[in-house]
Amino acid sequence: MFTAAASSSVGRWRTAFLSLRDEISTTPPPPVPLLLEDLLFSQSHSLISAVSHLPLHELTSDCLFLLDLVSKADGPDWIPVSRHTCQLIHDVCARLLFQLNSSSWPLLLHSFASVLEFLLRQPMPSSPYSAAYFSRIEPVIQCFETLRRLAPMHPENIHLVKFLVRVVPLLHQDLVLSYGFSNQDPSPTLLVEKKLPQQNRLWDSMALAFDMFGRAFSLSESLFPTDVSQCTLEVLRKVMDVLASKGQLVEDRFMWSFYSCLLGCVHEVLTNIKCPVSDHVLSFIASLRMFFCFGLTGPPQLSVSDVVHNDKHLNVKLSPLISGVSKNAKNTPYRPPHLRKRDDLNTRQPVSSSWRRLSAHDSGSSDVISSDSDFSDSDGSVPDSYFAQSSKVRIAAIVCIQDLCQADSKSFTTQWVTLFPTSDVLKPRKFEATLMTCLLFDPHLKVRIASASALATMMDGPSSIFLQVAEYKESTKYGSFMPLSNSLGLILMQLHTGILHLIHSDNHGRLLIQLFKILLLLISSTPYSRMPGELLPKVIMSLHARINEGFPFKNDKTGLLVAAIGCLSAAFSTFPPQMKVHNMLLDETSAGFNGCEWNSGVLSTLFRFAEQFSDASTCIEALQVLRAVALNYPTLVPAYWERVSILVYKLLQSAVVEDSPTTWKSSVRESVGYNGDKVLTAAIKVLDGCLRAISGFKGTEDLQYDRLMDTPFTSDCIRSIRISSAPSYGFDNTQEPIFQAGCDQWSEAIRKHIVLVLHHGSAVVRSTTVTCFAGITSSIFSAFNKQEKDFITSSIITAALHDKTPSVRSAACRAIGVISCFPETSLSAEIYEKFILAVEANTRDSLTSVRITASWALANLCDALRYRVDDRSFEGLKTTSQVVDALIECALRLTEDGDKVKSNAVRALGSISKYVKLRCMTSIKSVDQDVLPFPHQQSSNSHHLSCAVDTRWLERTVQAFLSCVTTGNVKVQWNVCHALSNLFSNETVKLQDMDWAPSVFSILLLLLRDASNFKIRIQAASALAVPATPLAYGRSFPDVVKGVEHTLQSLHSDRETTPANFKYKRSLENQLTSTMLHLLSLVSSCHFEALSEFLIRKASFLEEWLRGLCVTLKEEDNVSGSSGTSTSGGKQKKELISRAIRSLARSLRAGHSSEMAQKLQELDSNVN
Repeated sequence: MFTAAASSSVGRWRTAFLSLRDEISTTPPPPVPLLLEDLLFSQSHSLISAVSHLPLHELTSDCLFLLDLVSKADGPDWIPVSRHTCQLIHDVCARLLFQLNSSSWPLLLHSFASVLEFLLRQPMPSSPYSAAYFSRIEPVIQCFETLRRLAPMHPENIHLVKFLVRVVPLLHQDLVLSYGFSNQDPSPTLLVEKKLPQQNRLWDSMALAFDMFGRAFSLSESLFPTDVSQCTLEVLRKVMDVLASKGQLVEDRFMWSFYSCLLGCVHEVLTNIKCPVSDHVLSFIASLRMFFCFGLTGPPQLSVSDVVHNDKHLNVKLSPLISGVSKNAKNTPYRPPHLRKRDDLNTRQPVSSSWRRLSAHDSGSSDVISSDSDFSDSDGSVPDSYFAQSSKVRIAAIVCIQDLCQADSKSFTTQWVTLFPTSDVLKPRKFEATLMTCLLFDPHLKVRIASASALATMMDGPSSIFLQVAEYKESTKYGSFMPLSNSLGLILMQLHTGILHLIHSDNHGRLLIQLFKILLLLISSTPYSRMPGELLPKVIMSLHARINEGFPFKNDKTGLLVAAIGCLSAAFSTFPPQMKVHNMLLDETSAGFNGCEWNSGVLSTLFRFAEQFSDASTCIEALQVLRAVALNYPTLVPAYWERVSILVYKLLQSAVVEDSPTTWKSSVRESVGYNGDKVLTAAIKVLDGCLRAISGFKGTEDLQYDRLMDTPFTSDCIRSIRISSAPSYGFDNTQEPIFQAGCDQWSEAIRKHIVLVLHHGSAVVRSTTVTCFAGITSSIFSAFNKQEKDFITSSIITAALHDKTPSVRSAACRAIGVISCFPETSLSAEIYEKFILAVEANTRDSLTSVRITASWALANLCDALRYRVDDRSFEGLKTTSQVVDALIECALRLTEDGDKVKSNAVRALGSISKYVKLRCMTSIKSVDQDVLPFPHQQSSNSHHLSCAVDTRWLERTVQAFLSCVTTGNVKVQWNVCHALSNLFSNETVKLQDMDWAPSVFSILLLLLRDASNFKIRIQAASALAVPATPLAYGRSFPDVVKGVEHTLQSLHSDRETTPANFKYKRSLENQLTSTMLHLLSLVSSCHFEALSEFLIRKASFLEEWLRGLCVTLKEEDNVSGSSGTSTSGGKQKKELISRAIRSLARSLRAGHSSEMAQKLQELDSNVN
């Protein structure tokens, strides 16, 4: 029941609001400001006492009515009314929250925004310390506090964000004025103490606003519209610009909360929006960099009353970014005096003087600090609190840098020069601090860890590609301008220096883990071929020294050791391999070893850790480094092969003893996570890498055969293919007969190592073992005795057909694909057919990964048909035609699979089309010929196998090609063009008699003209140059000439080339040149009226183009003549050009264009 006083206060409330409604409805209405003053604000204290006794819906309705009424304010009389309204609503909500729904919440925000817009558009007082200014800001604070209380009840945060975007810009001039006064006013303590309450209210209001901003973005269940996100970014950027405008941050005590809330808001916005931020990156970074030194010049001189004032007017819950900071002393754990004293010494001493790096002892002792709450003890000193709070602000700024990088890594790369030093990284920088400054010199461990995390984020992603342009030159060689590539080179040098210095001097586990992660990314991103030659050896030796030194903390020891060895693996894996690293390893291996002890070098350390079978993670990492050394520096492997053999055998034996069937269950053994299996797998990979290095493995041997037509114009543009599983022979003389001892090592490995694990219980171990066979070369295989050959072939056939694990069958198919490419002297026809059966069975596997490998092996088997052309033992088998038909049917079936399988199937059909001889066809137009191929006595030079079972296979193959062009990806289309090249080169196929020939030429011309990928266009142009006579082109010859000429002309006039295609443009130009010359050499042998007219129209362009070729050829001759070298390629080019000129001249003369024919004759005479 209400008391009499409560009933009286409720009555006054209802009377006041009823009277207000009645008076406003009268005509004419009385002046509203005076009415509000008389009815409400003159008795506001008594009205407030009624709040807790009023029904919630009535209270909400009355307050919304009042706000809506005042939101229409206009004129100076409304100023005090608006302020009193904000005060009244604030006091009401402090006692009882409104009952708002989804429609009334936006109305409340709109009314508040209108009221604040009216107040903040009034003339601003000249001083931010005056009472008038306090009255200006107080309603803003009251409004923000009210909304902060109401916001958690309304999940639709977009309305709150729109309100803040509307109101916060109105405070921009206040912010500029107040910040300018703060930044230039070194007032005495007493004077500052008097001014603090007025000025502090602006920063309190901004802190409240940005706290609500951050909360809204962090709690939103869906993304905000792009326009709202962009407006939010604009608001934040303008505020950050104000901070950066003075060049120095204000470090007053009451600024901590504002900075924390602002940076927390930036963090939440950057984390939760998906709109572009590229337009704001530069401004944000300029402002955020200023926080790198925040709080490091010492605490401000504050009085006791100022410290007591802390947070009286503002109780802002900081963003989750600044986790663990509590402003209520009662919530912080008790800190014993001896620990507070130690913290005081560890914290104040480095900062009070200057930026000074903590020593290893200091860093290690900082482990005593276990959480952020340790910094906020209630009875700590003012400097302690200042240093702790300022470190949170620095962390927040660094995290925002990291967020910017993640939000727009591409735009962020342009700011590397701003955030990293180009010189003197180990010298402290009080001004113009960089991320490396924070990482190296900040006295707080968590700031340094945050810096390391941000640096790791920057090194990851697109930066690895961006840094490939870096090139190092001494800074003294530059003038007033330094190219970006050279700036990046200097930055990379400083990053190496700083990170390696920290790795040696720091002992804190969490920081070291981050440092090793940074170094790993740095090594992977640095183009060492354009850096100083001693840089990579320095990295390797520094890591080696740190590994030998060890890590003091027991808990982190293994993890840090694994991370350090992982960096060594990246260093030895860099491509291209570095000569100075090669020489460093050569010096170590040349010294040899006595017994089992090497000299104390990198390899010795790696072997020592690799032998520690009990410490699986360290052992595995060391083995991975040894494999990287073998693949990148293969010529050194013979020097330490013996120790590799001993090591692998010891590990395999240890695992085999542990691998007793009684000690494991089959379900457990199939797990990759089993440590013994991981060690075994890593050991076998080391063995595999060393065997590939010793035997000279460079990839499957069909790669050199499977390339563009080798013509004088294209041979110098064939790009070398790097096989990831093949060693790098960058320092080898290819003329020297190296790897002669490879057969002995292979025999030893088969006899001593492979037999131990070929039938191991773990599928991972089995698949890795079978993969070893994919590294054999034809020279090694042919040198094996029959028993060794049979062991290898039977092992992979058995694995492909009978192993139940897909990964093992896939590995066996890869080995089959490699060995099937060996010449005919290595494999019998019987083994070849068994290979086909094994591969065909796996092309039907349910797993795509198995079908991809099996289809690749099938394509290699079909390409190996070239070795069976003269193999009478193969051709004499009764099942020969059935085998070939089986290959055809399998490949045709696979053209309906996914793109990765389809591309291999097309390659297989292309090889079959090239090597299989046609005996009869059903779609032959010339019925006077019963048999299409050449007579048997002429086929000795044709090199084809017979196919007599299905005579319709060629039509089906061509239809499959045409279908794959329209449905396949880029790789499929490229393979179709290459397959058509093979088909055109089959002498038994009479293209002019085939119904499908025009469609094939049309597809090639379409790809040549419209394909966005230059590699497809190159291969299409190559295929169009294969037919040797105009007759072979049939009626499509004029279209082919026109299409190639059009592409050639457009390529010369088109100056725009995408970056992905730029490196292939010269190859395309050369291939088009070769194709066009070939076609022009044929034009005089045919008589197509349309073609003659076309050549006459294009005679001027063709004459100019041919003349340009002659000029280029003459320049090449001059260069080769001055250098004393002469190549046969130049003579061949002259012959091709001359033949094309003469043919074109004859054609033009026949078309009554004698003047141009005469010019071409003169040009031909100049060529010769």
